[in-house]
Amino acid sequence: MTGTARPSPGSIAGSISASAERLSHALNDHMRNSFHPEARKILRKFHPAEVAELTGISLSNLRTRHQEGDFPAVETDSRGRRLYTAAEIDAIRDVMARTGRNGEIYRPGRREGDDLQVISIVNFKGGSSKTTTAIHLAQRYALRGYRVLALDMDPQASLTTMFGYRPEIEFAEGGTIYDALRYSEPVPLSQVIRKTYFHNLDLAPAGLMLSEYETETAYALQHRIEPAFTQRLAIALEEVEADYDLVIIDCPPQLGFTTMTSLLASTGLLITVVPSMLDVASMAQFLEMAGETVRTLEEITGPTDWRFLKFLIARYEPTDVPQSQMAGFLRSILLDQVLNTPMLKSTAISDAGMTQQTIYEIDPSQVVRRTLERILESVNGVADEFEKVLQEAWGRKV
Repeated sequence: MTGTARPSPGSIAGSISASAERLSHALNDHMRNSFHPEARKILRKFHPAEVAELTGISLSNLRTRHQEGDFPAVETDSRGRRLYTAAEIDAIRDVMARTGRNGEIYRPGRREGDDLQVISIVNFKGGSSKTTTAIHLAQRYALRGYRVLALDMDPQASLTTMFGYRPEIEFAEGGTIYDALRYSEPVPLSQVIRKTYFHNLDLAPAGLMLSEYETETAYALQHRIEPAFTQRLAIALEEVEADYDLVIIDCPPQLGFTTMTSLLASTGLLITVVPSMLDVASMAQFLEMAGETVRTLEEITGPTDWRFLKFLIARYEPTDVPQSQMAGFLRSILLDQVLNTPMLKSTAISDAGMTQQTIYEIDPSQVVRRTLERILESVNGVADEFEKVLQEAWGRKV
């Protein structure tokens, strides 16, 4: 046989390993350059207009309450304009909750008797903006005054990476959600949860070891090891339930034990879908498989207590006629289960992602204003509409 000789299997494996090592070192250098000097992210400060939008306090009232000494003093820029940290915004919320009219609106989270809301963000297909949706919702709600736990259930750990971690390095020996779910000597969930640079937002990170949960669960089912996968995450969350209003789970793009563990611990689901024929067909397959699996599990565990099932049209381009037609088709079939506001496809999101940032983290001066305003309107609109779903789940009129 003529031509170039094929490399031996051993050399292929060696090449893959060498490529992985080079890429890992390069990514590590990139992260350190992006987040020097300590390779940790720091959240920017927010302008008065952003504070007004997040809290519902008018700019005039914001200025007046500062002048009267009701609000804490904050940093000012060279033009004398106030700049607020997320913690300072939260302190202002406390003041308004105590002294403002209808003070409870400034603390929108759980009240006495309210259950923890656990939301799984899912899709069978990769590239459907699950992680993008998860982190933007988590950050938006933290800024809105909710106590949020972002829980990464994907072994690829994209959500964890977005928080400035290198999972393959920092969690190579443990410290992820896997440690709280594993069948051999699991640890309390509180031991793996990490505070983040985002006030009111904690992270339960993931790492490659989480992939072991699939094979371990199959073994556990054969040997009837308890508690079963249907309960493991729900039990783990019980320990930290009082610390949070919302848990937002980024699920892997497959219907395995890891995803089912997440779904069965959830109070509601948000399914992202790109409005294209292939993605919708994939979602239909996911829904059919998930429905059959859940029905089978309900025969053993009892009814699944999901308060809501919503669909989010993601990576949407309004000028794309086939996408618009498919979005209309989805709405005609799924009706009010589809959120009215789509998540637009935007260069602002993709550009920010190059440095593991979201649109809430990037400096507004570094982005074309019209581009940023367009995507903020979309993302905030999605978050605000879905927030109404969460408030209704607590039995509140919105």
